Amino acid sequence: MPDIGAGTQMVVVFFVLLFLRVPVAFALGLSAIYAMWVLGFGLDLAGDLIATGIAKFSLLAIPFFILAGELMGSLGIAERMIRFFRVLIGNLPGGMGVVGTVVCLFWGAVSGSGPASVAAIGPLIIKGMTDDGFSRTYAAGLVCTGAALSIVIPPSIGLVIYGVIAETSISDLFIAAIIPGLFLGALMLLTLPFAKTVSDPSISPSLERLSPQPHSDLPYGHRLWRSFLDSFWGLMTPVVILGGIYSGAFTPTEAAIVATVYALLVGGLIYRTLSLRGLYQSLVDASASSAVVMLVVAYASLFGWVVTVDDLIGQYSSVLLGLSDNQWVILAVIMLVLLIAGMFMDAITIMFISLPIFLPVARELGWDPVWFGVLVMINLAIGLFTPPVGINLYVAANITRLPLERIAQGAIPFLITSIIGLAIVAMFPEMSQFLVNALR
Repeated sequence: MPDIGAGTQMVVVFFVLLFLRVPVAFALGLSAIYAMWVLGFGLDLAGDLIATGIAKFSLLAIPFFILAGELMGSLGIAERMIRFFRVLIGNLPGGMGVVGTVVCLFWGAVSGSGPASVAAIGPLIIKGMTDDGFSRTYAAGLVCTGAALSIVIPPSIGLVIYGVIAETSISDLFIAAIIPGLFLGALMLLTLPFAKTVSDPSISPSLERLSPQPHSDLPYGHRLWRSFLDSFWGLMTPVVILGGIYSGAFTPTEAAIVATVYALLVGGLIYRTLSLRGLYQSLVDASASSAVVMLVVAYASLFGWVVTVDDLIGQYSSVLLGLSDNQWVILAVIMLVLLIAGMFMDAITIMFISLPIFLPVARELGWDPVWFGVLVMINLAIGLFTPPVGINLYVAANITRLPLERIAQGAIPFLITSIIGLAIVAMFPEMSQFLVNALR
């Protein structure tokens, strides 16, 4: 290695390992252990750092929100909500395109995870949009984009992690993200008039899950009322979760447990769709997803420790602050770095690597950490559907059996509007600060 600091060597080794297709968690751990060796620290310290990194109460929200989202999908709660919005909005111009956007935003208040949202509601929305005349490519792009907003719309796993790293109120982050999240959803609707409305008859068997609307021969009012009653307890999920948080009944971490218990009660006692086999499968899927996330969190604690010890924060922060006297130029550079990183890495990894460097810059420039957190989350949401490593694209490709390149093409209009939305939220901090100030 050339004569550079251990921290910089660690970053180089990390990207080399990524290039060699080493899993992200192990790339973090191996590069950090290498840097610790260069600095002269033994491996006995690694265990203590890992234990300290994951022994944080707030991180309990991650596995429980993932489990709640899995249960909502497997117990049929998601399908009932989609049917309600089909009846409510289906006759408007854009039909299922509008329904898909609204359901994605609504599901964001349940799941908190982009890939999990694509898997849970993607088949239903894509099937409905295809039947309504949209191309499968465009429908998949819409789902990838809307599901990505799950890490912006509260409760968001990404915001929980940001709050832990930045030591910022998670409740304030949740409140601040509401208006920007809805605004990005509104921008998605602007792409509908430009969609290719060419029906694709070749529908993958995995999409044949959405049966015809029940009671379609009844008047609109009757159909709407019936579908509302059928989906009522599912529609109440965001009200229970967010209402409990904002009223002070429970913390965001406790809300994740409440959401899980609520899903079990609704599925077991009301809809009666809960079975031991289904519960077991949901637990297995949620455990696998949670293990991936927590493994990254664990090894990222080693990475972050090296960043701090080798003063990588001070070195890189000085470089950023020296780029320009204009804070908007610095903000643009940070946003560009996050956007590019999102093309190659998952959101959680990016936060653990970049935030220790970017947060001191934000504090030095006097930026509101809550507003900055919302901007970071929008950036990372865009990364979820940006090739070549947009995780949502891979999930959608698996659902639709379409090539990844075609899914990415369908997401391009939403990528453009999302970047415009990011710029607007950055220019007008009041969008994210309004509700926070109003509720204080």
